[in-house]
Amino acid sequence: MTGAATNGHLKKAPEGTVELLRLATAGSVDDGKSTLIGRLLLDSKQIFQDQLEAVERTSAARGDGYMNLALLTDGLRAEREQGITIDVAYRYFATPRRRFIVADTPGHIHYTRNTVTGASTAALAIVLIDARKGITQQSKRHAFISSLLGIPHLVVCVNKMDLVDYDQVVFEQIADEFRAFSSKLEIHDVAFIPISALHGDNVVERSDAMDWYEGSPLLYHLEHVHIASDRNLIDARFPVQWVIRPNTDEHHDYRGYAGQVASGSFRPGDDVLVMPAGRTTRIAKIDTFDGPLMEATPPRSVTILLEDDIDVSRGDLICRPHNRPVASQDLEATVCWMHERTLRPGATYAIKHTTRSARARVQALRYRIDIDTLHRDKTATELELNDIGRVALRTSVPLVVDEYRRNRATGSFILIDEGTNDTVGAGTIIGASA
Repeated sequence: MTGAATNGHLKKAPEGTVELLRLATAGSVDDGKSTLIGRLLLDSKQIFQDQLEAVERTSAARGDGYMNLALLTDGLRAEREQGITIDVAYRYFATPRRRFIVADTPGHIHYTRNTVTGASTAALAIVLIDARKGITQQSKRHAFISSLLGIPHLVVCVNKMDLVDYDQVVFEQIADEFRAFSSKLEIHDVAFIPISALHGDNVVERSDAMDWYEGSPLLYHLEHVHIASDRNLIDARFPVQWVIRPNTDEHHDYRGYAGQVASGSFRPGDDVLVMPAGRTTRIAKIDTFDGPLMEATPPRSVTILLEDDIDVSRGDLICRPHNRPVASQDLEATVCWMHERTLRPGATYAIKHTTRSARARVQALRYRIDIDTLHRDKTATELELNDIGRVALRTSVPLVVDEYRRNRATGSFILIDEGTNDTVGAGTIIGASA
């Protein structure tokens, strides 16, 4: 990757040799999320020289008076005009220790649906808090969303410490208040780091201005946070995406089932169960483009061949006979509503769960969650755009599901408007009737 900024060597990790960490940034408007990502990219030598020069020219033309690193991620014209992030911007960078995919999510309350989308695959969330403003409603909202989505690691970056004279008391007060709020949520790993994204304090290098802070800079924490145990390697789940029948003379007897391993592990010779039909067999072989595998773990995309010629179709799920999910038409779920047309009991939508599609009727709206107070409004009769609530669903065919807190892949779904094909809701499964 020649042509990167010349103030150091580009730190690029060889593909497949280090762990991948997906992370999302969140926080209130103007807390500095885009600037922080720009600083990470700049100080870790991930910016091409022409990109850097373009940002400098644009910053000067706007009259910013400084190199506006937010321009590296706020790519939409409307974002630059308003100075806020609207859409989810993804950025990629790597160090010798780890590869990163960063989702820069919006901070404005009107774009909660975008935030949920960007954070849905993250293993770590960075919540930025403006040191001058302290914890806001949006800070609590994003912490709740991180908890709701089962993100196992949270980093609270108290930004703009330079504007409060790097005051340790300000940082500790914010950290204590956030700990008190997060204790009500299912968040078990929370780290606090005082930073200045604009000046680079405690982002990649330690800050001399905050010698009272004894922890590590943000990048070091991102490189070393333990994520290996976050993957579910216990519950073997393989949603079938495609049935492969080459139909050639050379492969006339080949029948494989392609898809991505959602969780657990699969090996040739394993006893497996195909759901929802309930037929048992064994794995004969696991194929990939590069040849056969002796073990398949998430998130590998593979083709599984079975010993017996049984009926397996797209939407079926391969698991272990003694560790199976629930096949159910009745689901209890938390839904983030993503459309201007409200969700009401009695409405019917298409539902997409792993590789299976069906129809789902909203049987009941149990309550709407006030994200700022965590209060459950049981009098609510609908969910509006960006609302989050608990619903009861009845599906047209059984879905093979796990609770989301146990398995994010088989515990999540989306709802689709059948008339417009718009994705209108994203859900996490709380429970299912067997």
